[in-house]
Amino acid sequence: MKITFLGTGTSQGIPIIGSDDPVSKSTDPKDKRLRVSVMVEWGDYCYVIDCGPDFRQQMLSNDVKRIDGILFTHEHADHIMGLDDIRPFFFRQGDVPIYAHQRVLDNLQIKFDYIFADKDRYPGAPAVKANVVENNVPITLGNLDVIPINAFHNRLQVFGYRFDKFAYLTDVKMIEDEEVEKLKGVEVLVVNALRKKKHHSHFNVEEALEFIDQVQPKQAYFTHISPKLGFHEVVQKELPEGVFIAYDNLKIEI
Repeated sequence: MKITFLGTGTSQGIPIIGSDDPVSKSTDPKDKRLRVSVMVEWGDYCYVIDCGPDFRQQMLSNDVKRIDGILFTHEHADHIMGLDDIRPFFFRQGDVPIYAHQRVLDNLQIKFDYIFADKDRYPGAPAVKANVVENNVPITLGNLDVIPINAFHNRLQVFGYRFDKFAYLTDVKMIEDEEVEKLKGVEVLVVNALRKKKHHSHFNVEEALEFIDQVQPKQAYFTHISPKLGFHEVVQKELPEGVFIAYDNLKIEI
C-alpha cells in the first residue's frame, strides 16, 4: 500500500495570505502546506480522502490520471471545495464514487447541486455516485474492507478511515474508547496536530501524542498543521522516536 500526502496544512494552508508569521515566510519546502488530503493506493486501486480547494493542484503535482473514489471526513470547506475539479476524471471514467456521512452528502448536494442533478443537467457538469458511510459498517473498496472511525471535531461528528494496517484521522478533538479499539493493530497512523497550544476543535501536539500512545502504531504522522506548530525541521527534532511531521507530497509504503 502506498500513501501520498497530498496536503498537510490547516484550513488556510501555509503560507497564510498576507501573513508575516515566520513559518509563512519560510523557504523550506516542508513548511509550505496545501489543504489537508491523502491518497491511498494498493493493487490497481486509488482512493483520495477529502478534496479541498487545492485538489486540482494536488492531482497535477502527483500526475494522477485515475481515481476510484473520494472519501470525506466531514463537510468543512477545506475538505470539500475541490469537488468540481473531478471533471477530468468524470469525463474519462464516468460518475465518480464518493463516500460520506449522510449529513455530509446533504451538505455537498446544497453546495454542488448541479453535480447531483438527476435531470436537466448542465452540459459538462461532473456527476458522482453517492454512498452513505455509517459507523460500524465497513465500506468495501475494491478488495478491501475499510473501517470508518467515528470522532468529534468539537461538537461536529467526523469520520476517520482504517485501510488494513493504515489509518487516517484529521480534525479530531475527541474520540471514544470503543473507536480507539478499532485502531488497534494499525502500523501507520496519521492524525491531526494543529499546534502546541490547546485548541477548541483540534488535537494539539500533546493530545496527538497521547492518542498515538493509546493506539501504539509502529509509526505515526502529524497532519493538518498550522504555522503555530513551528518550523518543520525544528519541531521534528522534538518528537519521540517513530513520530513524524508529514509534509506535502511525502510518500510512504506499508
